[in-house]
Amino acid sequence: MKYEDSSQNLRARLRFLQILVVLMLSLLSIRLYVLQVVRGERYAEIAQNQRRRRLPIPAPRGVIFDRNKRAIVDSRPIYNVILTREDVKGKDLNALVDPLSAGLDMDQQILTERFEMVKSMPAFETILVKQGATPGDIAWVESHNLEFPELRVEQQPQRTYPPNGSLAHVVGYVGEISPEQLKQQVAKDKGLKPGDIIGLSGLEQIYDDHLRGKDGYREVVVDSRGRIQDEIQKIDPTPGRDLITTIDLDLQHAAEEQLANSATKRGVIIAMDPNNGEILAMASAPTFDPNLFSQRITSKEGKAEYAALLNDPETPLLNRAIQSRYPPGSTWKIPMAVAGLQQGAITLERSNLACGGGITIGNKFTRCMGNHGSPDVKAAITHSCDGYFYRLGLKMGIDGIVSMVDEFDLNKRTGIDLPNEVISWTPSREFKRRMQPRDPEWRDIDTVYASFGQVYDIITPISLIRAISAVSLSGRMYIPHLLKEVPAIGDLQAVGFTPLDQSRQNPKVIPIPREIHDEVVKGMWSVVNGGGTGARIAMAGFDIAGKTGTAQVVGLGKDVGKNKDHSWFVSYAPAYKPEIAMVALIENSGFGGSHAAPAIRGVYDVYYRKTRNEEPPRAVQQIAKAQKPQDATGETAAAGLATPKPATALAKPAAPKPVVKKRATPAAQQAVISNSNQ
Repeated sequence: MKYEDSSQNLRARLRFLQILVVLMLSLLSIRLYVLQVVRGERYAEIAQNQRRRRLPIPAPRGVIFDRNKRAIVDSRPIYNVILTREDVKGKDLNALVDPLSAGLDMDQQILTERFEMVKSMPAFETILVKQGATPGDIAWVESHNLEFPELRVEQQPQRTYPPNGSLAHVVGYVGEISPEQLKQQVAKDKGLKPGDIIGLSGLEQIYDDHLRGKDGYREVVVDSRGRIQDEIQKIDPTPGRDLITTIDLDLQHAAEEQLANSATKRGVIIAMDPNNGEILAMASAPTFDPNLFSQRITSKEGKAEYAALLNDPETPLLNRAIQSRYPPGSTWKIPMAVAGLQQGAITLERSNLACGGGITIGNKFTRCMGNHGSPDVKAAITHSCDGYFYRLGLKMGIDGIVSMVDEFDLNKRTGIDLPNEVISWTPSREFKRRMQPRDPEWRDIDTVYASFGQVYDIITPISLIRAISAVSLSGRMYIPHLLKEVPAIGDLQAVGFTPLDQSRQNPKVIPIPREIHDEVVKGMWSVVNGGGTGARIAMAGFDIAGKTGTAQVVGLGKDVGKNKDHSWFVSYAPAYKPEIAMVALIENSGFGGSHAAPAIRGVYDVYYRKTRNEEPPRAVQQIAKAQKPQDATGETAAAGLATPKPATALAKPAAPKPVVKKRATPAAQQAVISNSNQ
């Protein structure tokens, strides 16, 4: 009889082991199938990238030049600390914040924001940790290679801007793309990714597609620690295209110097070629250093500097040329005079209107700075007679003024190729309803206010110079612009300026008859050359046509200190063959003839030296007898308008001679008083 020991149940155990082995082999087979078949391509790619890496080579941005090919903005090589996301896969990036912020002297908040931003990045993209690494940063990365093998230092280009904030509002600045921008469809269409440097302001922003270029890369073999062992291939980056601007650096520096030396050191000067709209200079003060955004913004000091700019009551980040609005004061009288003649409110034969020292509407008296008798339109411009334009405005009516605003595009953006241009505020019934909802009805007194550059007229300097330039050319009004050319390179053709709004006509042609043009220009010529409010800046042999303006900020009696009037001067030269137009506004400084006009004269001096190759005539302090100027048709200006005698080329200025003054009539005496106040 055979004995079986059933106490240990060996047969059942054996079956259990057999089933367990079959299950394990089945699971292993399934897992192998998933790894090698279902997910084979993915893991093959991971394995390949564990030994091959594609390291990006950023493309240098194009150089920005002035019109004479002098470099304004360029790029220089710097060292950046970067991190490969694959090397930290599975790690908590937040755990790196403390050691990296301490070792690289960085703000923890900046690192946290960057690590949050890269969570949506492709798996093998690099992460910019610190831009502009110092020798100490590089030494720290090298000494902590075993602790942080994912870190490395690479050379990359960095944008460099002119010192002292020169041209800051024109060229703008670059910076790292933000998470908000990455969410926009335009960024996705361009293939932008976290860490990319793009234009954030000025020309850098508008022409970013031309300037940015295309990144290259190095494909390398790395070991298990991510250290480069060999280079397989290298694709060089395609540099961005250069940009030639319309800016003349000599005129730009002269304009900036005039603002720096002005009474309040706050304001704007624009110089433009009226014949094509090219901006020759655009200075806005106070200014800022764009290198903050390309070099220092990620540091603690940089963030503090940026916060100070944002909180500065003098708003240095604001481009006053296109983003600030001011009452135009008496400069408003130029388009008013043109429109009054066009609309028939006055005629060339009968343009005389009473001054009366002001005007009374109901129980409200609005004064003029003098009593000019009954001037014609030329004399009203020359002596800046407010009373004349009060009555002209009433003759035109609000509908006529609105028509003038629309004709000169004063209620539209100019279309300049800079971002964030604002629209001027101009008079209309709708505008009053918005401003004064408790008294929405348009009255005659409102028309008076709208006729002389106050209350309802709040415009940008760029829109004013465009309008005055149109007057200088008998109605041809060009879109102001800063791009002269993107030069041809390789198979890419040269690119010139085209309006950002393709539907806009350039130039827009305003129907200003020649005789109306000549009449208004004679008045503007006399402002400087015929005893008008800008007489102190006259240049013999280089006739400036212009108009001063003094714009109230607050009511009479309160216009002191920071509430003083704004000082305006708008002009072009030569008067009957325009080459250059300029506008200056000096904030809270006083009369236009005392502050803005001399600032413009300083820029004209530089222009004269550049174009005439000789020293400019001395500024005239007294109005001497001279020949009457001739306009383009050969007709002389109105009787009584005198200009300084032309100076001989390269002649040494003579000492001023005493001027024998004739006895003035009471009306003429009042006119002189008015002139001195402008």
